Amino acid sequence: MKILDAYDLTGSLRDAGELAGCSHHTVKHYVDRRAAGGELDKAAARPQLIDEYLPKVEEWVERSKGKVRADKAHEKLLTMGYSGSERTTRRAVAKVKASYRAGHVRVHRPWVTEPGMWLQYDYGDGPVVDGVKTVLFVAWLAWSRFRVVIALRDKTMPSVFAALDQTFRRLGGVPTYVLTDNEKTVTVEHIAGIPVRNGQLVGFAEHYSVVVHTCVPADPASKGGTEASVKISKADLVPKDTNLLEEYASFTELEAACEAFCQKVNTRPHRLTKRPPVEMLAEERTRLHPVPAVPHTVAFGTTRVVPANTPMVTFESGQYSVPHALLGATVWVRTQGVGTDEHVVIVHVSDDGPVEVARHARATPGTPKIDDEHFPPQPEGPLDRRPRARNAAEAEFLDLGEGARLWLIEAAAAGTQRMRVKMTEALSLAKLFDPVEVDWALGHAAVHGRFAEADLPSILDHHVRQPAAGEHRASEDSSLTQGTSAWARLGQSTTSSDSGEVIA
Repeated sequence: MKILDAYDLTGSLRDAGELAGCSHHTVKHYVDRRAAGGELDKAAARPQLIDEYLPKVEEWVERSKGKVRADKAHEKLLTMGYSGSERTTRRAVAKVKASYRAGHVRVHRPWVTEPGMWLQYDYGDGPVVDGVKTVLFVAWLAWSRFRVVIALRDKTMPSVFAALDQTFRRLGGVPTYVLTDNEKTVTVEHIAGIPVRNGQLVGFAEHYSVVVHTCVPADPASKGGTEASVKISKADLVPKDTNLLEEYASFTELEAACEAFCQKVNTRPHRLTKRPPVEMLAEERTRLHPVPAVPHTVAFGTTRVVPANTPMVTFESGQYSVPHALLGATVWVRTQGVGTDEHVVIVHVSDDGPVEVARHARATPGTPKIDDEHFPPQPEGPLDRRPRARNAAEAEFLDLGEGARLWLIEAAAAGTQRMRVKMTEALSLAKLFDPVEVDWALGHAAVHGRFAEADLPSILDHHVRQPAAGEHRASEDSSLTQGTSAWARLGQSTTSSDSGEVIA
C-alpha cells in the first residue's frame, strides 16, 4: 500500500521507488497487478499429460457416483497408455470429484412440523447387563422435541409394541404418523421400491389409529431427529471412557438411568426452540388423539391368571415365577429364541402399559424356574423361631435384652426345668442389680449352658465383684496356665540346709 500510495503521489515508477525504498520494477509489478484486478495472480494454465484422459476420468467418477479411488483410476489409465505420475492422477481425480459433488450435493430444507403429526423412533446399542446386551428404544416427538428412552432386552415385535404403547402413554396421546426404519417388525420386504408392511404391525397401527411410515433404506438423514437422539442417549447411558459411567448392576438400574436421562433432557431448554420440551408437549398434547384404554396385546403371547396365593404360572408343562405383587392378575406368556437361547417371557399390562415382568430359561416338568426376588421375605420356620411375649411376665423378661432372648431359646432347647421360676428370679435380680449386667449374665449362661438354680446369681456375682488385691487375671500379656519350670529339677540332688542330708 505504501508503494501504490507513492506512485499515486508522484506518477513516476522511479520516484515512487525512491520514496518507498524499493526498485522501480517492484513498483511496476504492483501497479500492473492493481490495474489487472488480480488476474495476474493466477498461474498460467499449462498442458498436462492427463488432459486427453480427463473425459474418461469424468466417466468413471460419474459411474461410481463420486466414489472411485484415485489409485484404481491410475491403474486403468496406465493400461490405456498414460505415462504421467500417480500424483498428477490424484490431483485430477480430486478436481473431478469436487465438480461432481458440487452438482450432486443434497440440499436439506428445514423441516417445519405441525403439532401432533410426527413421531420418530429408532434403536441404539445399549450397555451389557449381567452379560447380556440390551437395546435402547428412543422415540422423538418432532414438534415439541420431547424424547422417550426405554431400555429393552431385545428388538422383537412384542418388545417394540410394548415400548410404543408406553411411549404413547407417556406422551399422553397418539400422533398421526410414526416414522421408523425398515426393520422386519415393520417391513417384510420391498417390491419395486414399495415397502410391504408386517401384518401384525398393521393390526397394531389400527388399534392405536396411527399410520406407520418407513424412511428410504440406508438413508438416515430422512429421520435425523431420532438419529441425533440415539447418539445423545448412548453418550449418556452407555458406560464408556468418555463419560466414566460404572457398569449397571441390574436391568432395573438401567431403567432408572433412562428415566433420569429423560427427565434431564426434557426439562432443559432445547437448542433450537429455546423452550423445555415438557412445556411444548403440554401444548402439543391437545393435538394428539387419545390412547386406547386397553393396550394391543395380541403379540404378547398366551394369557395366564396368576393364582391368588402362589406367584407361579404354568406354560407348556413348566412353571415360572412372577412378582408376588401380581397375585390374581392376568399376564401374557410367550417363548423367544431357539435351542439354548430360548426364553419364556412374561408380560403384564398395567395402567402405564405393558411391561415385561419376568424372563426365564425353559423349565422342565417338575423343576420350576423360580426367581427369589419374586417372593416376599419368608416367615420364620421351625429352625429359626424368635421369642414372642404372650403375657406381661414374658414381655418383661424379654425386655431385658438379647441375652434374655438367647437364654430362653437355649434353656428351652436343653429341657431346663422350672424355667418360669428362673425367669422370675432373673427379674428380681434385675431390680437389685443393673439390668444390663443381668442381661449379660443371662447371655453368658446361655453360651456356656449353665441353667441350674444358682448359676445365674453366681455368674452375676462374679461379674460385678471387683477383683481382689493380688488376684491373677488372664490377659493378653499373662496366662493362668501352669508353667513347666518346676519339672526342670526332676532327678537332680538337693542338700538340706539343716541336717546336711542329700535328698535325691
